[in-house]
Amino acid sequence: MCPSRPNQTGRRLALQRLAALSAAPLLPWSRLAQASPASTLNALPRTALVVGNSRYKDVPLKNPANDAGAMAEDLKKLGFNVVSQLDADRIAMENAIRSYGEQLAKSRGVGLFYYAGHGLQVSWRNFLVPVDASLGRADDIPRQTVDLAAMLGGIGKAGNAMNIVILDACRDNPFGGDLKSGKGLSQMDAPIGTLLAYATAPGNVASDGSGSNGLYTENLLREVRSPEAKIEDVFKRVRLAVRRASQGQQIPWESTSLEEDFYFIPPVSLKKLSEGELERQFAEEAAQWERTQQSGRIAAVEDYLKRYPSGRFSELAQVRLDRLLAKQGEKKIRLVSAVANPFSKGTGALDMSYRVGDSYIYSKTDLLTKIESRKGGNRVTEVTDEQVVYNKGAMVTDLLGNLIRRRDGASFSPSQMFIGEYSLGKKWTTRYAISFAKGGEDKIELDLKVVGKETITVPAGTFDCFKVEAQGWVLGISQSMEYTYWIAPDKVNRHIAMDIWWRKGNRISRSERQELVAYTRAD
Repeated sequence: MCPSRPNQTGRRLALQRLAALSAAPLLPWSRLAQASPASTLNALPRTALVVGNSRYKDVPLKNPANDAGAMAEDLKKLGFNVVSQLDADRIAMENAIRSYGEQLAKSRGVGLFYYAGHGLQVSWRNFLVPVDASLGRADDIPRQTVDLAAMLGGIGKAGNAMNIVILDACRDNPFGGDLKSGKGLSQMDAPIGTLLAYATAPGNVASDGSGSNGLYTENLLREVRSPEAKIEDVFKRVRLAVRRASQGQQIPWESTSLEEDFYFIPPVSLKKLSEGELERQFAEEAAQWERTQQSGRIAAVEDYLKRYPSGRFSELAQVRLDRLLAKQGEKKIRLVSAVANPFSKGTGALDMSYRVGDSYIYSKTDLLTKIESRKGGNRVTEVTDEQVVYNKGAMVTDLLGNLIRRRDGASFSPSQMFIGEYSLGKKWTTRYAISFAKGGEDKIELDLKVVGKETITVPAGTFDCFKVEAQGWVLGISQSMEYTYWIAPDKVNRHIAMDIWWRKGNRISRSERQELVAYTRAD
């Protein structure tokens, strides 16, 4: 069943979380927390374990100890009780991790584990390397390193409110002998209540940096000092900065299962904004996105993403940035995601290489009566840099599959119901307007999340899909909306199935299931 529309207070709070970040001056964390903590989570004790390993016997690194020292100092200023381990051997690392877990179990607060140093993967398992490790054979690894999965499992037993795990450990395997491992670290899905951050995409390697800090940590240090920035926004800004500085050869990656907002420097207050203030904030964002689209400049897209890293058009901005940088010659690295990996559901990148002649046929069935209403076909008749045109203009979408024009003549403002990359736990939001051919307009707000991965069978076949849930409402009227869709982005560039529930007051106004009946790829 579709939930009823949230009340005005609930909606304001939900929209408020999406509001633009203010430019409040940097204040000590303790003063901000005392003034008005953003949430219960941000008022909890903060505990950190920081490890930086540089002095390896045969394969020393320049910056991990520097990175860890700088990170420890910043975290102390941000209210964390910090324990540091520099150039730690295996016994020291294991003892520190054990004590860290015990402290989290006592405090029940927010935990942060930061590691800089050598890391490697073998058979999809990730290992952090102490300075006394001497690795020549595969069976040396479990005896001389720290298994990341085991460490996460141990921390998880603490039962604390939230964990942040940051790994600047994605350097290539430097050890000789018959030791064979993949590049960098293997992809892992974040455990419940955890944000897991890598210095670069799984299966790739990170730079040790030419200055006093590594490229990743250098940018992370800057962003954690940003007042009132949600943790996801901190890491998104880091990702953008590192990508641009490395010309696409190092792109940080995160997996998250967080449900509540966390701030390194919480807002001074969470004053309830009026409907007018919320509308003005959205209007400012929409105006900047419109200017960004019109400019066609990389700098304009970057400016939008820095200001609105989790904005209503941020997923569209990422796609635009990818295409602009590719035209400029960027050879962007790709995340290595494999079906055989037991620690991750993987990441799916949407295939946007549409061709004239591609065709899609969908059936539509009422979810309540189970009666099929009709089948409809859409054949690609034109592809531009920005749009896919079906049936000679009867329907138009962007390259992600978001509607621009519908068969009934309705037109849509930019939206991001569908995005370019899917992974477990990913969350985003969209707001758009539908202008109807006979006049009138609806404004729609949706929150979306990748909730799982499922194998589903539809008339077109059986597909291994990401499952996305969306909930929202039509602004200004009592109509709530709930969507669930399944997408196999590397197999079909439109959704495989979708369930739609709309409710006006206590009445269901739309209940529909769409299923892919046939898909033909043009030669």
